[in-house]
Amino acid sequence: MTTKQERRLREERLGFRVDEPTKALIERAAQLERRKLTDFCMTALTDAARRTIAEHETIALSERDRAVFFDTLVNPPAPNERLERAFAEHRHRVVR
Repeated sequence: MTTKQERRLREERLGFRVDEPTKALIERAAQLERRKLTDFCMTALTDAARRTIAEHETIALSERDRAVFFDTLVNPPAPNERLERAFAEHRHRVVR
């Protein structure tokens, strides 16, 4: 992808201010990786955003939780009164 094409894809701006030590730290890290500051920041922010989303969208179950979950799938409990009412309401509202 050419630089001109990359610029067209990057139409949105994200602006924020940092203190001098933070800016120097980020610039140093970008230099060490021999990357432009913007490229370094974009990659770092994108990676952090993906990690954060994955952490919030992933459910980690203990062995006990996993066993209870799968046992419930294989041997579901009988529907209680509230669930029976919900099914009846659904049948009443949904026309097939």
